[in-house]
Amino acid sequence: QVQLVESGGGLVQPGGSLRLSCAASGNIFSITSMGWYRQTPGKERELVATLTNGGTTNYADSVKGRFTISRDNAKNTVYLQMNSLKPEDTAVYYCNLKGVRRTYLSYANYNSWGQGTQVTVSS
Repeated sequence: QVQLVESGGGLVQPGGSLRLSCAASGNIFSITSMGWYRQTPGKERELVATLTNGGTTNYADSVKGRFTISRDNAKNTVYLQMNSLKPEDTAVYYCNLKGVRRTYLSYANYNSWGQGTQVTVSS
């Protein structure tokens, strides 16, 4: 299995910055795409940013120009740099990885989620 551990959430004032990290471990053979999503109570989980293995990024309109997704291949870690934070960015943020993992005799696809990290933007 592939496990994801997120860190970096917390309380920040409007206009401030945070950097989220998501470290992957397990029998990872390859990573096809990485992404960050967020969810607030009573709402569906929404896409924040994704990054493919080829380097293509995609951002929600609400975060374009403020958030940046990046990765460290050597560490199997994906980051989300969040600048100019707004109260409406308050949510639980989840990372997601898709790819191929090694099994005992072969390979299998995986689609793994982190446990979530709370980001609160408030004065």
